[in-house]
Amino acid sequence: MSEPSALKIDDLHKSFGNHEVIKGVSMEAHKGDVIAILGASGSGKSTFLRCINLLETPNSGDVYLAGEKIRMKKNRHGESVPEDIRQVERMRARLAMVFQGFNLWSHMTVMENVLEGPVYVQNIPRAQAREKALALLAKVGLSDRADYYPAHLSGGQQQRVAIARALAMDPDVMLFDEPTSALDPELVGEVLGVMRDLAQEGRTMLVVTHEMAFARDVSSKTVFLHQGEVCEEGPPAELFSNPRTDQFRAFLARMN
Repeated sequence: MSEPSALKIDDLHKSFGNHEVIKGVSMEAHKGDVIAILGASGSGKSTFLRCINLLETPNSGDVYLAGEKIRMKKNRHGESVPEDIRQVERMRARLAMVFQGFNLWSHMTVMENVLEGPVYVQNIPRAQAREKALALLAKVGLSDRADYYPAHLSGGQQQRVAIARALAMDPDVMLFDEPTSALDPELVGEVLGVMRDLAQEGRTMLVVTHEMAFARDVSSKTVFLHQGEVCEEGPPAELFSNPRTDQFRAFLARMN
């Protein structure tokens, strides 16, 4: 038996009212894959990512994490809802998400932000979790900021804390939703550097991004979404050098 995919999404649909945002998207990530998800604003990239860990509930389609399907059912209004919220919570812990806006707890120090999940969700002893948190803060270059509050950090530092916080949960898959788009240009490189290191470590990552160099040089696969559908996908060298569709050609021209 071959090992199941790290993450598999099958025929995902999501509508808001009468507006269908995601129109039957399927995607598969094997262990160690880095998938860059590109697309113009409004193409459904962030909604797709949020549907994977049920921050948005898809209308239909299946999500599998290491072969385990997130079980859904229809409620009395005919809407798709999780069958077992405990399963969703358990799987969310294995699907760490890094948001565009950092989402750090402002009343907690850097160390407290990183400790929160391991101590209160995974019930890891505090001393053990703290030792690991220090190692993770060193990994993202913030050993000397453990006792700072988020308000006293730059945007790039806050995003690196958010990455350390996600790593503290030992996730199977990391989901990045435009992790550099809220940063000043001079701070983008420090966050991308950490993400490049994670890719080299063999982390499985889905990255919604507008950083073309990252998609071209770091990802193992690039996916271009257009109006809620997969318009092109494949190895980045192939896609960037020989775009097959007018939509992707136009997108690349705008981004260059």
